Amino acid sequence: MDIDSQRIPFNAQVNAFLDYRWTAGPVIGGKALYEPLRDSGEALMPVTAPYDRSITVGQVIFARSEHIDQAFASATEACDAWRDLPVTARALCLNRLADLLEGNRAELVALCHMEAGKTIHDAIDEIREAVDFCRYYATQSQVFQVQQATGFDGKPLAISRQGRGVFVCISPWNFPLAIFLGQITAALMAGNAVIAKPAEQTSLIAARAARLIQQAGFPDGVFHLLPGNGTELGSALIAHPKVAGVAFTGSTQTAMRINQSLAGRAGEPIPMIAETGGQNAMIVDSTALPQQVVRDVLRSAFGSAGQRCSALRVLCIQEDVAEHIIKLISGAMDELSVGIPYLYQTDVGPVIDSAAKEKLNAHIEQMKQTQQLVKQLELVSDCDKGDFVAPAAFEISDLSVLTKEKFGPILHIVRFKASELPQLIEKINATGYGLTLGIHSRNATTYQWIEKHAKVGNSYVNRDQIGAVVGVQPFGGQGLSGTGPKAGGPHYLYRFTETKFDQPVNAAQA
Repeated sequence: MDIDSQRIPFNAQVNAFLDYRWTAGPVIGGKALYEPLRDSGEALMPVTAPYDRSITVGQVIFARSEHIDQAFASATEACDAWRDLPVTARALCLNRLADLLEGNRAELVALCHMEAGKTIHDAIDEIREAVDFCRYYATQSQVFQVQQATGFDGKPLAISRQGRGVFVCISPWNFPLAIFLGQITAALMAGNAVIAKPAEQTSLIAARAARLIQQAGFPDGVFHLLPGNGTELGSALIAHPKVAGVAFTGSTQTAMRINQSLAGRAGEPIPMIAETGGQNAMIVDSTALPQQVVRDVLRSAFGSAGQRCSALRVLCIQEDVAEHIIKLISGAMDELSVGIPYLYQTDVGPVIDSAAKEKLNAHIEQMKQTQQLVKQLELVSDCDKGDFVAPAAFEISDLSVLTKEKFGPILHIVRFKASELPQLIEKINATGYGLTLGIHSRNATTYQWIEKHAKVGNSYVNRDQIGAVVGVQPFGGQGLSGTGPKAGGPHYLYRFTETKFDQPVNAAQA
């Protein structure tokens, strides 16, 4: 196959958007409020590229407090009619949205480069995952099938599931299209109306997706976009009396605050679906294939600049093979190319903003003072104007050295004795996080034992531990890493619904 025959035209399509300037603002009742707000003198917030802060990507106007009530009023009014539509009609809208995502792939890839700093591979995967969420949830009609049962009074009942009302969906910047649409399409397919609050760092991507949602034929009142500051706008959305459910992806601390806020409300419990961070480990025993380990470690730790919830944070290597594998990892890191994300040679792009850069660099300096540096790459001049963090690897004395997740391209390595494997699993479980775990072993007894005793949502054997595939590897954690059910799996839509009890028509006529 001639790779250039695909690469060259695709590259040209993406490059056509690299000088484009996007705009974003609130969308309520099918109306984009960007122009009216701008004309009224509302402050414009410039958006710059994380790989070069001298490049302007677009501008955003954040929602005001009065927009919250407007959005809830519109969503509440539209909710019942949307819920009562046939499931096939809702699925049709999701599939049309998937078609539009594919048809606008070049622009979306460019936006992922420009606003989120994603590499070509990561940007393409982002669009693919968003499409997969749309198409997968559109197939989940079994969630809404009517089942016959008998009530406590002996009379027949028809039991089904329906939307709960207005869902608030709060999404992160690290998957600004895939998770953003994954939450929204699940809520919409379940028959809910949605008010979406994207991460403030990636509002332009969310706004472009919002326009595609409108083009896909969703009724105007069932989807609303409110970009804004998470602390202020997010808290106000969660506190609104008409909230029927919350889907959240982000930090563990924020998820706890949301949970406490919802738990303190009177009335029927409000469901919260949360996916948060993790102190994700990979365990490598002496039977593992070293070259395979190195390949999967580099992808898991440094892919997406380490900015994935599932990314590898702690590599645990059996001491018998540790010296050799650490040497290979150090050498392989030299082959990583850090730089401008839309270039084909780039493996690692920037982190999301200067605040993240400062925190990560502070951690690197602390590790240099207290632990053993294995390798830190040098940044090239292309990185001077952006928020880049040089990928780094450290040997640490113990897992307890790490008290918080470091969301970036930093790998921590610990050695363990074969006899200490049970204690290692206990230490990993004791962190309280439980998102992903990597296992590299050719001993079936070993990897099955680890998988059984590790308290994590997803265990990956002899592969990298990122890139869960919708419908194949449902993704979600436990403990401090989330509430479940897993996104992209057969149980996810149920959490967006409530049980409906009806007397069968034939029984009522009798």
